[in-house]
Amino acid sequence: MSGQQPGRGSAPQIFQPLAADDPTHVAGYRLAAKLGAGGMGKVYLSYTPGGRAVAIKVIRPEFGDDPEFRRRFAQEVQSAQRVQGLFTAPVIDADTVGQRPWLATAYVPGPSLADAVVAHGALPVETVLLLVAGMAEALHVIHGAGIVHRDLKPSNVLLAADGPRVIDFGIAYAADATSLTGSGVTIGTPSFMAPEQAAGSRVTAATDIFALGQVAAYAATGTPAFGEGTSHGVLYRIVHEEPDLSRVPERLTELVTRALAKDPEARPSIAEIIALCQSANAETVLRRPEDWLPGSVAADITVRTAAPPPERTPPPPGYTPTAHAVPVPGYPPTAPAGPVRGRPPTAPTGPAGAYSPTVPASPTPPPGAPARMHTPAPGPFGPQNHTYQQPRPARSGKRSLLIALAAALVFGVAGGGTAYLLLKDKDEQTQGSGSQGDRKGDRSGSGSGGGGGEGGGTTPGASTSPSPSTKPEPEASVFRGINLTAGYHLTLGDAEIRPQQGEDGGYELSYDTGGYLDSETTGGSLVLLDAGQEGSLAACRADTRYATNVYVDKLSQGRQVCVTTGTGHIGLVTVRGFSSEDSPSTYMTLDLTVWRNAA
Repeated sequence: MSGQQPGRGSAPQIFQPLAADDPTHVAGYRLAAKLGAGGMGKVYLSYTPGGRAVAIKVIRPEFGDDPEFRRRFAQEVQSAQRVQGLFTAPVIDADTVGQRPWLATAYVPGPSLADAVVAHGALPVETVLLLVAGMAEALHVIHGAGIVHRDLKPSNVLLAADGPRVIDFGIAYAADATSLTGSGVTIGTPSFMAPEQAAGSRVTAATDIFALGQVAAYAATGTPAFGEGTSHGVLYRIVHEEPDLSRVPERLTELVTRALAKDPEARPSIAEIIALCQSANAETVLRRPEDWLPGSVAADITVRTAAPPPERTPPPPGYTPTAHAVPVPGYPPTAPAGPVRGRPPTAPTGPAGAYSPTVPASPTPPPGAPARMHTPAPGPFGPQNHTYQQPRPARSGKRSLLIALAAALVFGVAGGGTAYLLLKDKDEQTQGSGSQGDRKGDRSGSGSGGGGGEGGGTTPGASTSPSPSTKPEPEASVFRGINLTAGYHLTLGDAEIRPQQGEDGGYELSYDTGGYLDSETTGGSLVLLDAGQEGSLAACRADTRYATNVYVDKLSQGRQVCVTTGTGHIGLVTVRGFSSEDSPSTYMTLDLTVWRNAA
């Protein structure tokens, strides 16, 4: 899931220097070089505090701005953390809720299959058999975690000294429902898609089997099974025509042919794929020698092993090499996690750079105690996510507490005196106004002369009411392409309106799992405008067909709903679309115009 391929070419620059627009740190990870870039983001080389190389993929901001992508991305990251196969690059750290989502995997010092074939040509049959068998084992653990890869292709298969590594599983699924792809763009590489994926139909584990057959044909021949060219032409051939397997070696023909069946049900299972590899092998058992790759490809591994050394980062003040190690609270980055329910959890940040001297990670130790290095539970490649903390003196903490209490007392006295003076002054004005009215009433009722003299009230012809002023209309704030998932709600008063978990709790606008939009704030209401009726602030103010909920089955693309909140805001919802039937989540895409304090 790391995207560690450096790009295709006869002599690719493996470790690219950081450009001006590249970050120097991601969370606490200091970046050493750029490994590559793709449609989902950029990949950088970094190191754990113990010196283990990691690949960090930083997601493009366009995807990070989409709440549905973030929800799916968090789900896929948690699922990927359960994938601990021999032929996958383990996910060791991630942040799914920060400004720029990212994830870190173990760095694999090997070229991608795409780079190896471009630079050195097709691979020998024995190598292809070991390659396919390893990829099949990787798919076995990936599918076991509930993930369909969806984008299995040569650039997502890395060739390590001890076998292949499948990466980037699940990211295509996270991107598939974003506003960037809602206009008909399909996530995936055309040359390695399955027919059902190209046609926009339901994607299953069998989809990855088809891609595995395409990767096998590519590795054995050096060209895609359905040719190259425009994406539309390739996709048409995948759906309607048969692959060109004339150059596939005979020992691989049955394996590739069965995997490339148009009908997903006719494709072999993973166990059958491995059995086919065994039967095509000269021996009954697949043995993976150290030199399973051709010498020219193995030489590329040596080059990638010589990664730029990590820069030495000085430890925080107070850290000593003899510090005691204690577990840090929270979950370790490699701990298995269950499926996401609702809002994505906050993932841990990186290692030493995340040091914060003012926020202790554990109870303050007694004075004179040595500094502690907090180390989470070790992952498969040793401890990760080190956070260094300098103990704070206990006496200093007590002194700060006394200062804070004294300041609160001073402000409390000052504030109380100010409030008393204001209330006293207001009370005197009220009493004076009342006595004036009483005196005026007494005079008018006494019948004595001189009613227009001193103390008789206002001057004739003068007005006591302020002159009326025209209140300007509130400005409209527009939020486009919101994916509102069932069980989530929107708050119109938020500066940046994003779906938040919860459907029952007095929310201003929620998508109830019962299949309706709901307005639960006290005094809140909804109005479904007529088809073809143009929504506006004036239309929402004038329409009185109030309701507290509107069922989604009454909505279609282009329909509009007025929302009036109990907090005084008015919103106009414009429906843009709904999730597909095979989508694992139910959501609606909408545009929202908000006029704050307009009710």
